[in-house]
Amino acid sequence: MKDVQNLADERGIAIQKVGVSDVHLPFLIKTKAGDFQSVLANIRLVVDLPEEYKGTHMSRFIDILNEWRQQPISFKEMALILGDIIKRLAAKSANIDVSFKYFIEKEAPVSGMKSLLDYDCQFSGSLVDGEELDFTLGVTVPFTSVCPCSKEISVYGAHNQRGLMRVKVKHRPGKFIWIEDLVRKMETQGSAPVYSLLKREDEKYLTETAYENPKFVEDVLRDLVLMLRGLKGVTWFEVECENYESIHNHSAYAAHVELIES
Repeated sequence: MKDVQNLADERGIAIQKVGVSDVHLPFLIKTKAGDFQSVLANIRLVVDLPEEYKGTHMSRFIDILNEWRQQPISFKEMALILGDIIKRLAAKSANIDVSFKYFIEKEAPVSGMKSLLDYDCQFSGSLVDGEELDFTLGVTVPFTSVCPCSKEISVYGAHNQRGLMRVKVKHRPGKFIWIEDLVRKMETQGSAPVYSLLKREDEKYLTETAYENPKFVEDVLRDLVLMLRGLKGVTWFEVECENYESIHNHSAYAAHVELIES
């Protein structure tokens, strides 16, 4: 049959990114414990398209993703996936974003009750043929914050809220950061961490811990920046903090991007 997408195009426009997005597939994510976690991934996979070609082979993107979905992936596998798509589509570059919910077991601070908490995570990779993988790990962590101003001016109590801290990091080749390690470090930067299962003694402990550790959204962001500067191998990071205010109909927001000199 006639292959229309392989026909020549005379408009002289090379497309930087073409492929598939919003692809939902079960994927296996490598864990720090040495095994893997099965997740439902939302994937975007694209390549460059030279100006002389009319279109790309969309079915090959799905073929490749289906082949890789049965293999646990992390930094190394992301490079192999992109290398595979570059080879099979005769492209010069390729990009992939894999977004997923990742579950980590947490132990309540007093009762010791164990439960799972979900975190929004993303693996993003960019590869130019013949070069090293440009990899970014993205993690979103919920936290509790207590307003320092409210605590200072109130006779009793202080307003508090749940917030989200979003971090993206890049690292030097050979220096991989596990999701579990990054989450653990991020959770200590708010007034108190968040859990899915708590007993009364845990709730008391966390409420009092947060009250004794009040932080503005700016405080949380600056503490995150200091923490990320101290991580070995990190070359770049982006941070966002958002507090869903309990006494306002808006959120408090702060963001920061930093390139770390090697």
